[in-house]
Amino acid sequence: MMRTEEGPKIAILGGGIGGLAAAAFLRDKGFPSDVYEQAAALTEVGAGLVIAPNAARLLRRLGVLERFVERAVRMEIGWEFRRWENGAVLSAENLQEGCIRLYGEHTYAAHRADLLGALRSAVPEHSIHLGKRCVSVEFEGDQAVLRFEDGETVRPDILIGADGVHSRVRGAVVGPTEARESGICAFRALVPAEKAPDFARRRAQTLWIGPDHHLVHYPVSGEEYVNLVAFTPAGAGSVESWTATATLGELLDEFAGWDPRLVKLIRSADTPGRWSLLDREPLDHWNRGNATLLGDAAHPMFPFFAQGAAQAIEDSAVLALCLAEDPDDPIAALGRYEGLRRHRTARLQEVSHGRSHINHLPDGPEQQARDLAYSRADPLTANGWIYEYDPEVAVSASV
Repeated sequence: MMRTEEGPKIAILGGGIGGLAAAAFLRDKGFPSDVYEQAAALTEVGAGLVIAPNAARLLRRLGVLERFVERAVRMEIGWEFRRWENGAVLSAENLQEGCIRLYGEHTYAAHRADLLGALRSAVPEHSIHLGKRCVSVEFEGDQAVLRFEDGETVRPDILIGADGVHSRVRGAVVGPTEARESGICAFRALVPAEKAPDFARRRAQTLWIGPDHHLVHYPVSGEEYVNLVAFTPAGAGSVESWTATATLGELLDEFAGWDPRLVKLIRSADTPGRWSLLDREPLDHWNRGNATLLGDAAHPMFPFFAQGAAQAIEDSAVLALCLAEDPDDPIAALGRYEGLRRHRTARLQEVSHGRSHINHLPDGPEQQARDLAYSRADPLTANGWIYEYDPEVAVSASV
C-alpha cells in the first residue's frame, strides 16, 4: 500500500454533507484527504433538514456546532402530529427539555446549505477540488482508480464514495443494484417567515398526516423561512432528482380539502421541488479492496426519521476512528468500519420505510388505532437507540 509521509492518500468522491463530514473527521484524526466534487461551487440544493442529538453531539465534537447554530433553529417541540382535516394535535414532544435530559444535546432544524457551510469550515480549501466530474471508477486488483473528465487519473490508497444515491463508486464496489418505485413523491418548498401563519413559525417540527399524504414543516435559516416537505402518491413522470420542480398548483391540488390553515401555508410557498422516492434494499456489503461507501451512497433511506444527514455524519466519525486505530492496514480499518455501521444503517432504512405506511393510513379503524397510539407514545425515549449512539463508544466496544 503506497503511503505519503502524512499517511495514506485518501480520495473522497462527492463534496456534499457526507463528503465534507468525512474530510473533516479524517482531518481531526490527522488524515489529510482530497475531496473531488463535480459541481463548480459547493452548494446544497433542496431545503431543510433536522439534526437530532446524535448528529449535533458530533458537530460539537468536531468543533463546528457554534458555526452551525448561527443559522440553525433549536427545536422546542417535535413529533407534533396533527390530523389532516382539522389540525387536531395527536401528540407532541418537549424537545427543549427532553433532548438535553436524555441525550445531552438539542435538536436543530436548518437549511442544508448551513450544515454544509459548517462542515466546510473544518476542511482546508486546498483539499477541495471543484469541477471534477468523475467518468469512471475501476479496479486494478484491490486498487480503485478514478478517472475524471479533464483527463486526470487518481489512484488513492483509500477511496471513499460519498457521491449520493446515484453513486458511481457504489456501482463499481457492489455492481448494479436495482431500485424500485416506492409509489411516493416528495415536494419541498420554502415559505418566507413573514408570509407564514403563526403556527408554522413556532420552533416546532410538525407533521400533518392523512390518507396517502403527509406534510412536515419547521423554521430554518435563522427563522427567516419555514421549510415544507410533503409526501404524496407519485404521479407519472416523477424522477429522483433534487433539481426537478413542480408548480405550486400541483402541490396545492394534493392537499385540497385539508385544514385551511395548512392550505394557506402551502399557498405562500415558492416554486416547489419534486422528486420520486426510490426504494432500495440494504446492501449486504459496501467495501471492495481499498474502497468504501458512506452516507446515501451506502444506505439511502426514506426521510421519515430525518436521519439521512445524521447517518452520513456518524459514518464519517466511525470511519475516521477506525483508520486512526489501524493506520497501517487501511483495508482492515475499512472492513471494521463497514462491520460497525452496516446493521445500524440497515435498521434505520427499514424503520424509515415502515413509517411511510403508518403515516398515510386512510381514515378508519386502523388510522384511529394509530392516532391513539401516537397520543400515548413517547418517541423521544422510544427512539433512544437512534439518539444515544456514540461512535467512540461503538468503536471502543468492538475491540
